[in-house]
Amino acid sequence: MAGTITEKILNKHIVEGEKKAGAEVALRIDNTLTQDATGTMAYLQFEAIGIDRAKTEFSVSFVDHNTLQTDFKNADDHLFLQSIAQRYGLYFSRPGNGICHQVFLERFAKPGNTLIGSDSHTPTAGGIGCFAMGAGGLDIACAMAGAPFRIKYPKIVGVHLTGQLSPWVSAKDVILEVLRRIDVKGGVGKVLEYFGEGVKTLSVTDRATITNMGTETGCTTSIFPSDEVTKSFLEKQGRQEQWIELLPDDNAEYDEIIEIDLSSLEPMVALPHSPGNVSTVREVGKIKVDQVAIGSCTNSSLRDLKMVANALKGRTIASNLHATVSPGSRQVVEHLIDSGEYRDMVRAGVRILENACGPCIGMGSAPKSGAVSVRTFNRNFKGRSGTADADVYLVSPETAVATAITGYLTDPRTLGDLPELKMPDKFFVNDNMILKPLPVEEAKEVEIIRGPNIAPLPKFEAIGNSLSGKVLIKVEDNITTDHIMPAGARILPLRSNIPEISKYVFEAIDCDFHRKAKENDGGFIIAGDNYGQGSSREHAALAPKYLGVKAVIVKSFARIHLANLINFGIVPLTFVNPDDYSNIDEMDELEINIGDLQGECVLHNKTKGNKIKLTHSLSRLDAEILKAGGKLPWIKKSMGKEMKNE
Repeated sequence: MAGTITEKILNKHIVEGEKKAGAEVALRIDNTLTQDATGTMAYLQFEAIGIDRAKTEFSVSFVDHNTLQTDFKNADDHLFLQSIAQRYGLYFSRPGNGICHQVFLERFAKPGNTLIGSDSHTPTAGGIGCFAMGAGGLDIACAMAGAPFRIKYPKIVGVHLTGQLSPWVSAKDVILEVLRRIDVKGGVGKVLEYFGEGVKTLSVTDRATITNMGTETGCTTSIFPSDEVTKSFLEKQGRQEQWIELLPDDNAEYDEIIEIDLSSLEPMVALPHSPGNVSTVREVGKIKVDQVAIGSCTNSSLRDLKMVANALKGRTIASNLHATVSPGSRQVVEHLIDSGEYRDMVRAGVRILENACGPCIGMGSAPKSGAVSVRTFNRNFKGRSGTADADVYLVSPETAVATAITGYLTDPRTLGDLPELKMPDKFFVNDNMILKPLPVEEAKEVEIIRGPNIAPLPKFEAIGNSLSGKVLIKVEDNITTDHIMPAGARILPLRSNIPEISKYVFEAIDCDFHRKAKENDGGFIIAGDNYGQGSSREHAALAPKYLGVKAVIVKSFARIHLANLINFGIVPLTFVNPDDYSNIDEMDELEINIGDLQGECVLHNKTKGNKIKLTHSLSRLDAEILKAGGKLPWIKKSMGKEMKNE
């Protein structure tokens, strides 16, 4: 039967459900990944399930977010993660080895496999033909315990690429063009599958840049074929035996098609404060810039940094700004050192940072007050850089390096001839900073190391048939998980301490939220469209739950955050009539009869004396999980039954 790449992979992994757009399906998961900002909680949850060893084909734990060690907290967490990996049979990528998505692409990602990761940019692996999705940490824990991962069967959007990119135009400009067309929620419920003759002109890391930032459209994932380009990449990584050909059939049918002529694209830029606010660099014109930051999981590959180094060769960065580079992995750094291109960046005045997420997650290199920062990252949400009033622009490495040279936002085509990049015939492979899983019997003897910042998991009770309380906050459209649960060097180290991190919920919008939630014994959140877009961070659900939030009522949800709310027992409801959003205000007293969550329910606004119809997209299983108080108590009960039956 003819099919798309998406259908071919899903057909081999669906264990339950109907292959129909919008219907819930359960997928067998081959691999998982975590990073340290989300991993500590995910592994505490995995421990609580009570499984003796991870049941996936393989799982990998990375340290790449919380590497700024200003006190004991992050260092303690790293040791906890390492000991957990040794105890439960995981690979462990040590601090300094690189950014999870870049290293996973280089050393682990397999065409045709399914992957979920506790980071929203896990679809990076789609660049190699892996069906990769971001998810909450609890979903990762459950997948490691052998449970399937449930999604709504997606619509499949074919992105038809023709032509070839012009000099100084790159993969980042492709995904910025996609975002310009469909914005930050145009991909919800969809897979973006790339096909066509233009695909052959893009390297695996080019493709990974596109699938990485495809996350910002709200899509389930993005994916490219596994073809001769993929085969060559895996051969250079010494993993040629893992290659399979994975192409769409000639008569594959897509639910929608987006046509992009690569040769027609020009350098693009996402303006503050949304990845979907896209224009051309030429149209935006000359803007004085205070900082240029190059790297992140989107643009820290060897190809990208070779471009930067060669453009900088013999030049010095502009005197009115500072520039940073964060390489994606040690492999990238070793090649840049070997070729002398690392020296070219240093001589030009660039500050070389650690092989980690760094500035992208607000972990250092915050720009000055009121700054204009030009970055090759994937998000430019207000305040994410660490500076509340900074304006962040998202661009390609080519545009970033041109800007670093001139001091102004600059179309890189003005730099003259494109430098010739020489890529290696074989990549340097040195996995000495990746600890392999221990044998079963040896693993059982490992003692898990727990620092004082690792607090016990909070326990949540089952939910009754009605919810009552006050509206704690009312927010607008496109509220991100950064708004709900900020990141950065001050807050990220508290990820394994829910009582402490909960003090910062909604800090960027209402610094009084924590107090109001405590004084009113929890309550409700009211929001507009696309609530919870952005990061997969489950703390944006877990910390509000700890504060007593009972339900979130919105016009629409972002996919991963919706799943996280269900996982932690917060009822996600939507307005039947979106205009009813205007009929509720902060501190209104509400009562909602949710019953068994099988159909519409009615909200009674006791303050205003009106009634509002609410609905939801919950399956019967979602409702069962919610009523149990969340996925952790539900999965423990389910696993207990399975063990008894065995």
